[in-house]
Amino acid sequence: MNAPVTTELPVIVIGAGPAGLAAAANLVERGIEPLVLETGPVAGSAVREWSHVRLFSTWAEVTAPAAEKLLAPTGWVRPDGATYPTGGDWAEQYLQPLADVLGDKVRYGATVTGVSRAGRDRIVDADRETQPFVVQIAHADGREERITARAVIDASGTWAVPSPAGGNGLPALGEKTAADRITYRVPDLNDLAVRTRYAGKRTAVIGSGASAFTALAYLADLAKADDGTGTHAVWILRRGISGDTFGGGTADQLPARGALGLAAKAAVDNGHANAVTGFRTEAIERDTGGRLVLVAEDGRRLEPVDEVIALTGFRPDLTFLSEIRLGLDERLQAPTALAPLIDPNVHSCGTVYPHGVNELSHPEQDIYLVGMKSYGRAPTFLAMTGYEQTRSITAAIAGDHEAAERVELTLPDTGVCGGAGLFDQPDTTQDTGGGCCAAPAVLQIGIGAPATTSGGC
Repeated sequence: MNAPVTTELPVIVIGAGPAGLAAAANLVERGIEPLVLETGPVAGSAVREWSHVRLFSTWAEVTAPAAEKLLAPTGWVRPDGATYPTGGDWAEQYLQPLADVLGDKVRYGATVTGVSRAGRDRIVDADRETQPFVVQIAHADGREERITARAVIDASGTWAVPSPAGGNGLPALGEKTAADRITYRVPDLNDLAVRTRYAGKRTAVIGSGASAFTALAYLADLAKADDGTGTHAVWILRRGISGDTFGGGTADQLPARGALGLAAKAAVDNGHANAVTGFRTEAIERDTGGRLVLVAEDGRRLEPVDEVIALTGFRPDLTFLSEIRLGLDERLQAPTALAPLIDPNVHSCGTVYPHGVNELSHPEQDIYLVGMKSYGRAPTFLAMTGYEQTRSITAAIAGDHEAAERVELTLPDTGVCGGAGLFDQPDTTQDTGGGCCAAPAVLQIGIGAPATTSGGC
């Protein structure tokens, strides 16, 4: 039996989020058949988990050109490009309509459990690159299936794999058994049940990024609202407090992000939170009353807390790619050529150069990690960057190498940076200059203001 002709096979896209659906739209534009496999029951399932969160990026920056072309015949009109969508807006008003246009090219309840070459594990060299990919799928109803593909685009993101509380990258001792008291997401304190969980409680917030700022601002607002009945935050920092601990403040190019850092500082200054520095969590124990006690690597023990919010980042799930030959940076777990461009020790999101197929290629040809997945453990990502990635990659798959290597994205000089913040809708009469860095009309800090995050996926 002859092997199938590779070019007649579909391109498998893993994930029906912003990058995955953009990849599918670009493939359709190129006349290539995509098949999008989404674990969840709807498009943008991960985005919907932070549906209350508002993006730093405007509508103009979070819709892909190829997707807009595909949507246009349906009468779809992009919302006001100068306004900022929430995650729920993004999913309902853009991602789901795009998936609906793609129709049966998107399959839900389909979890990819493995990717390999037909008849070849990762060891075998013979005729490897002439063989199609085999993608193994577990369906929501329990069925298993294998699909052959000419190429694979992994846009599964990192949302499902939050980093643990442990200071060495491993779960702290006791972290798993304390799971009922730990969350790895910024809680939505507008939700009554969630609010009740933290009201009047002592909560440890682990992390030093914008998500931690968000949680501190929320908890401080809750402490003010509960009129001194006991809501208090303990901010756990692995390093000390320095001049840039709270971000750029009023000098920040993103006013909302700067305001968020100032709100976190105010939470500490006003006594709603106290900071514990140089604390690398080694263990999480329970006291006799069932409360949690955090223990540091140096033996320090904190006063008991009722809840823990661990906001230490995310990481890619590479387990289902174990039979594929990937070239990944040893630190960031990002493609080797991309890693120096996104190293958070050197770059902010505003200084990351737009990139495409050359930076995203691996020793295994025709497999690509895109979107947030491509950044590995690096924290800042832009939807615009992901859309440029997918445009370049699909051009390469189509054999249009000139287009694949051409840069078709220009970021605002100030960058469209990631991280979480808090702000209301901007004054849309202001000139935003095509970026999200113009000052919004109101910078409202607190539970009543929607949080914001990057335009990432």
